[in-house]
Amino acid sequence: MPIDQTSLGELRLRTSAKWRTYPAEVLPAWVAEMDFTLAEPIAKALHRAVDVSDTGYRWADQVPTALASFAQREWSWNVDPSNVIVLADVMSSIAQSLLHLTDPGSEVVINPPVYPPFFSTVEKVTGRKVREVPLVAEAGRYRLDLDGLERAFADRTVQAFVLCSPHNPTGTVHSVTDLQEVARLAAANDVVVISDEIHAPMTLAGSEHVPFMRVASEVSNVRAVATMSASKTWNIPGLKCAQLVAGDSVVDQLTEGIPIEATYGVGHFGVLGTLAAYREGAEWREEMLEVLDDRRRLLFDGLNGIDGVRMVWPEASYLAWVQFDGLGDDPAAVILDEAAIALNSGPAFGASGAGHARVNYATSREIVETIIDGVGSVVESHAS
Repeated sequence: MPIDQTSLGELRLRTSAKWRTYPAEVLPAWVAEMDFTLAEPIAKALHRAVDVSDTGYRWADQVPTALASFAQREWSWNVDPSNVIVLADVMSSIAQSLLHLTDPGSEVVINPPVYPPFFSTVEKVTGRKVREVPLVAEAGRYRLDLDGLERAFADRTVQAFVLCSPHNPTGTVHSVTDLQEVARLAAANDVVVISDEIHAPMTLAGSEHVPFMRVASEVSNVRAVATMSASKTWNIPGLKCAQLVAGDSVVDQLTEGIPIEATYGVGHFGVLGTLAAYREGAEWREEMLEVLDDRRRLLFDGLNGIDGVRMVWPEASYLAWVQFDGLGDDPAAVILDEAAIALNSGPAFGASGAGHARVNYATSREIVETIIDGVGSVVESHAS
């Protein structure tokens, strides 16, 4: 059966955050969970563990090699398994990197509109300060503000840059030339780059992801870290297993500095699911990418056919960034109230998110069409 044929009734039997945060009458299209069936190799690995009562503590020793093999096949990226640290999730990997590679009170650059936990992780978890260098919006897409990054990096209080690559929520796949310039600027100003590449395996047709650390290897004196996980691509965020890939210049600081307690959040099922995904998940992933390619076109054409609605064409992942006219600073709140459809509120992604919402389109065609119809009815009612 195709991976996207789960009925709405079956989806509502799920007990994850996507399906339990809102009342049953609300259609959820917000948090980054897919409505697809689990990849068979992952399901088999988890069933096998349950069948033999294999539910003890995690043993993650094979994960670095599995990631390295996947990265080499997918991006021709040479990852040294000895430079890979297995942690619970990408945000804890970013936090540990900041805690051990920057000073308390220093500033960390991020690019709004951006994944909301970037703000809270920098400020509340690590005690650093956010320096915003917003993305530049032009010609219906977003790009890095290289001039803004150059000015920020020149400030000695700035010690790190958390790069979202591909970018969430805009779906931007950064160009090689932009990444090369980021590497050059970071090296010139001794700024460590922490590249969140969790959405990289979901780069869609027409675009090509290039790992930042592959680019950085061509520039002298770049301090860099990448964070990876199978969780988004194979829809296993609840299993908990991510990988921090440390550059040679910072690996000793991280391997010696990160306490063993920081690894305790890694789940045994997360390890099993990750190994199955990287080793045996190619066929499912290929089908998933084809489905997402179809859904982004369906949503893009549908929403952009509504007066006062403009969706950015996403180059990666399954999250659409949409601007609404006439629905105030938080269109998601209006759409939730009037159409019973839950989207992510744009302002949570930073000040530039006002008037925007994020839409999850990793679902069936029928549900995407319901989202389009619901949004259209709300926008139309406010335009009249």
